[in-house]
Amino acid sequence: MKNGIIKDIDTTNLPTQDGYFGEFGGSFIPPQLQAVMDEVTAEYEKIVKDPAFLEELNDLLTHYVGRPSPVYHAKRLSDAIGGAQIYLKREDLNHTGAHKINHCIGEVLLAKKMGKKKVIAETGAGQHGVALATAAALMGLECDIYMGAIDIRKEAPNVSRMKVLGAKVVEVTRGTQTLKDAVDAAFEAYLGDPISQIYCIGSVVGPHPFPMMVRDFQSIVGFEAKKQFASMTGKLPDSIVACVGGGSNAMGIFSAFLQDSVPLYGVEPAGKGLDTPLNAATLTKGSVGVLHGFKSYLLQDEKGEPLPVYSIASGLDYPGVGPQHSYLKTIGRVNYKTATDREAVEAFYGLSRMEGIIPALESSHAVAYAIKLAQELTKDQNILVNLSGRGDKDIDFVMENYPLVDYEPEANENGFDEFLAHIRGN
Repeated sequence: MKNGIIKDIDTTNLPTQDGYFGEFGGSFIPPQLQAVMDEVTAEYEKIVKDPAFLEELNDLLTHYVGRPSPVYHAKRLSDAIGGAQIYLKREDLNHTGAHKINHCIGEVLLAKKMGKKKVIAETGAGQHGVALATAAALMGLECDIYMGAIDIRKEAPNVSRMKVLGAKVVEVTRGTQTLKDAVDAAFEAYLGDPISQIYCIGSVVGPHPFPMMVRDFQSIVGFEAKKQFASMTGKLPDSIVACVGGGSNAMGIFSAFLQDSVPLYGVEPAGKGLDTPLNAATLTKGSVGVLHGFKSYLLQDEKGEPLPVYSIASGLDYPGVGPQHSYLKTIGRVNYKTATDREAVEAFYGLSRMEGIIPALESSHAVAYAIKLAQELTKDQNILVNLSGRGDKDIDFVMENYPLVDYEPEANENGFDEFLAHIRGN
């Protein structure tokens, strides 16, 4: 991995020059904005070949973000489950508490080199907002963060962090008042002034070049993990698991393994159940359409309008998904699964009790599926989970709405039997 960050990730060198992953991706935006996107694309392709830019980026990732993040063997959790060994890529230990800082540092560096005065973005769980506000403060740029009113109430600690860091948090009160509407509002603000500001999209979504750019900045997660896991175990993981909303953390860790034979699992939010409308399982239940300037799988009605979506995890309740994920689904390279709210909360409490690690609700979906998968594998097999964020932001919400008394394992030999009974459906 040259210079620690940028690398072609498959033999087809996707996306194509016009931003397509198979039939997915592209750029479906007004002509005046397309000219700006073309400028962003040209500048990005220029700077990623610039040794000075890469040196500055990698210096910040090392000395400011705290990379490399460690890989940790969750031995007590693994022993309690009794199947495959579970390892965690600890992106929760990054500065700001999640993987989002990886691409935010890159995007704000790009904005500064392009002479922009302000960065704007959407946020759901608040992790992208905090990371962008952090990078903007570091580099002296203004920052506006658009956030749905419901998510503002759910993620109050992150809202406070953004404000302390100097960002303006713009409350979005229309529609579902969640992530999709925050994206709409941020895009509208960008259209109002695409010259002095840049929209720093928070995932591998949006018009070209953002799915490519965010993936490239996040690919450091996978390339680090590949070396670390081989050093720890002498081999590659037997399976890799990551949660998927827009899909940035998953693309980050999957990128390094796409040409290997390692099974990859992306875990979508099943919410209250796939048989209800209260889910955000885009790849599982969606169809192909266009949203926010790109073509991908969407949860949409018969008129092609995005459906209201739901997840306990604010960072996952988005009706679309990154175009590369849609492509990887159609070619069968990634297995897309789901986890319900209930399973995510059980994983949230379970990992906290068994390993002293409080995961973000988004990451808890990946942990929940890994626990299921581990029981299908043998003790000599390994699962690597991308623990994409920490759960500080979620503690008050979970304790208020999903009280510990309903999830507390009964006293027994390993303190985990009750939890495993729920996971196994007993």
